Amino acid sequence: MERRPHENVATVLVDPRVLRDLELALVPLDLWVWPVATAPVCVDGPRTAFQVRRRLVEAQRGAWDCAAEWVPVWVAFGERWRHGHEPLPWAAHEALWSTLAEFADHVRYRPRLGGVARLAVPRDISA
Repeated sequence: MERRPHENVATVLVDPRVLRDLELALVPLDLWVWPVATAPVCVDGPRTAFQVRRRLVEAQRGAWDCAAEWVPVWVAFGERWRHGHEPLPWAAHEALWSTLAEFADHVRYRPRLGGVARLAVPRDISA
């Protein structure tokens, strides 16, 4: 049985006050921010966002209570990081985790990737 096509994403809780700044820091690295509440792959985005946020906050048993009202986002990898069906290179992981570390006071995440249905990640049209 083959796995359905999916997008590798990091799930991140972001303080809404820095969401735009985080996105502007990630875009030049070809990393794309998708707020879960408005992601096109969610049938009920606001409900999914609530569930994702709640699951992440509660799993930390009080350590992430400051993020109880933050915005859950998925960060996807753009074309720059894709090499056919090869796994994402470690440089892609490093670019993501080091940029998130710059926003440490305003983001909460577990340094691992998950998978969601394919997102409309911008593709390089010059190729």
